[in-house]
Amino acid sequence: MSNGLFHSFSARLDTQPNVNSHWHCHNELELVYFKRGNGTQFVGDSVKQFRDGDVVLLGSNLPHYWQFSKKYLDSDSGAAVEIYVVHFNENFWGDVLLGLPEFQEIRRMLEFCKHGLQVLGKQKANLGLLISQLVSSSGSKRISLLIDCLSEISACKEARKLTTMGFQPHLPQASINRLESIYDYTMRNHKRKIDIGKIAGFANLRPKSFCRLFKKASGKTYIQFLNEVRIGQACQLLTEGRLSVKEICYESGFISFTSFHRTFKSLTGTTPLGYQKKD
Repeated sequence: MSNGLFHSFSARLDTQPNVNSHWHCHNELELVYFKRGNGTQFVGDSVKQFRDGDVVLLGSNLPHYWQFSKKYLDSDSGAAVEIYVVHFNENFWGDVLLGLPEFQEIRRMLEFCKHGLQVLGKQKANLGLLISQLVSSSGSKRISLLIDCLSEISACKEARKLTTMGFQPHLPQASINRLESIYDYTMRNHKRKIDIGKIAGFANLRPKSFCRLFKKASGKTYIQFLNEVRIGQACQLLTEGRLSVKEICYESGFISFTSFHRTFKSLTGTTPLGYQKKD
């Protein structure tokens, strides 16, 4: 019997924080367990912090990017990441198995996860164990463990959808390519002043066409998204505790402390100091 390297889906362990460290999407669904590692999570139009123990399931072609805290990028810090990642096509096991009555809840969950799912509550720990076992397993055990993972998520009462109803996870490839360029540019330049005309030109669009495309794809304006990126960066810096709140304001890309404070409270429900104390 052959012991070839062919697998019906992929599962791996990442110990480096810069694997696929850019805004991207793919046809496969992605199941991620952050055993060790934290930073800012960008999924569709959602910007939030991710922490040790988090579990996320992303639908097909849902753009995403995990920006790890600076301590993981510093080789002298000693901080290490341990991330378990599973990629699979929704129909890799064929239509017959997924069509069985016993898979009804999993089918519903897979439809729901097109907007991304964050698993919350006590089931995170059990899921993390299952995912880590899946990555280290082989043969038919891999498939049975993936089914166990999906069954566990479908039964989770505390799973939360990540993107808003206005976000469109499925777009023409040309629009996806443009949005990837826009998001990637934003991640790299959010500390600077970003002019709508300039970023529209970067996407080879006129300003009105750019604003229309972005609003149609994300359900929000580009300025709203940019503010979310900046506040996500601020949350990460507040968690690290290296800078003062005023320093974080400017390091995140805001030029007015008043605007920073107002935007932060609007998006997080608390003040920067309140967030830092709660964290």
